[in-house]
Amino acid sequence: MHERSSVAELAEQLRRELDRYSPGGKLPSSRALVERFRVSPVTVSRALAQLAAEGLVVTRPGAGAFRARTRTAPAPAGDTSWQEVALSADGAADLVPRSVDASGVLVSLAAPPPGVIEFNGGYLHPSLQPERAMAAALSRAGRRPGAWGRPPMEGLPELREWFARGIGGSFTAAEVLITAGGQSALTTALRALAPPGAPVLVESPTYPGMLAIARAAGLRPVPVPVDADGVKPALLADAFRASGAPAFVCQPLFQNPTGAVLAPERRGEVLRIARQAGAFVVEDDFVRRLVHEDAGPLPRPLAADDPDGVVVHVCSLTKATSPSFRVSALAARGPVLERLRAIQVVDTFFVPRPLQEAALELVGSPAWPRHLRSVSAELKARRDAMTTALGLHLPDFALPHVPSGGYHLWPRLPDGAEESALTAAALRAGVAITPGRPYFSAEPPAAHVRLSFAAVAGTGEIAEGVRRLRTACEEVLG
Repeated sequence: MHERSSVAELAEQLRRELDRYSPGGKLPSSRALVERFRVSPVTVSRALAQLAAEGLVVTRPGAGAFRARTRTAPAPAGDTSWQEVALSADGAADLVPRSVDASGVLVSLAAPPPGVIEFNGGYLHPSLQPERAMAAALSRAGRRPGAWGRPPMEGLPELREWFARGIGGSFTAAEVLITAGGQSALTTALRALAPPGAPVLVESPTYPGMLAIARAAGLRPVPVPVDADGVKPALLADAFRASGAPAFVCQPLFQNPTGAVLAPERRGEVLRIARQAGAFVVEDDFVRRLVHEDAGPLPRPLAADDPDGVVVHVCSLTKATSPSFRVSALAARGPVLERLRAIQVVDTFFVPRPLQEAALELVGSPAWPRHLRSVSAELKARRDAMTTALGLHLPDFALPHVPSGGYHLWPRLPDGAEESALTAAALRAGVAITPGRPYFSAEPPAAHVRLSFAAVAGTGEIAEGVRRLRTACEEVLG
């Protein structure tokens, strides 16, 4: 066996030889396996890890690998059918059932099988993440005096001040709470603003994770359509009048999934309509730091132009760094801030101090602006590569809007195309895509897919992924 032999081949060879050893018997050492099969220590380690995951061997650090002992028969399964009754009992007939459908979220969180190109990812590829800068920041943060102590429950004052400056307007550190990622911040906001059973206005289409939050809290999402200029104010006003909703959740900048930016003439209208309805606007400003190189000046957050406390603002560092760098902020004015703070404290106490200290180290380092410039250029290149490949290989995919920020495209499928069939065929062809249906809280007007260009290795992989997607389309559409 040569060095280039795969982990799978070595694992299969060891699997065939396991009968040579009695249960509990020790396998040859890693060094012996390296010499015998002429592979690297990493290949041996991964092959043994694969067998351990299958329950065939047991690895003990410092001792080696051993054949697993015969498993005892599993205990009889209990009867959990009673839970169906318990979980469906809401206690009030008018409440929305609090069932949780996480499928729309999981599709962008689950790693695809090996060899599958990841067009369904929701985070930057490791090659785009500031891994060295984050590691250095975490190392420096861990050495700060008091870094492992309890932080203020609202968050470190310096980090709150940094987020407040990013929002603009007259926001101060006292009006900012540090939270553990944007999803956590949105959950806190919806719980603070709407009681169980209430309607909440959402953009249509919108981020499935937000729909899941609303439904898990017993809220009823009411869709308000968006176009290339964002939410339509007239329809927003109609929805407030018809529903009496206490809040509207929106993404005014590079909306997920359409990529729309709320037009200047609509920004004031949205705030006026919500204020007139006595309702809040939850502004999810999730990708402001993922602007493309050709975007030009960005509009300010809605919160920066809102002196009356209509807007509850959510922003995060996660999308621009790493899925595990879960540091975000909630900003609000007036009595609602104390309610947000109380829910935040009850749910999570506080964000771990070492992570907050690391965030301060990262955003204050020279590496941070360099990273943002690099990502800005790379996302533009990837967006252009994907739009070019779609035009060449899949011209029937309608793409009326190409965003200048964010990390995905939102093409409309040809008439007659079925999202689930295409998604399954694409996976068979070696590319993972996201169906559009989970982005709608009501019936969608047409079939769509969301294609991410941030989670792949580069432009070459984008071109190959689109070619694979064309193969899937030929299978489904003929």
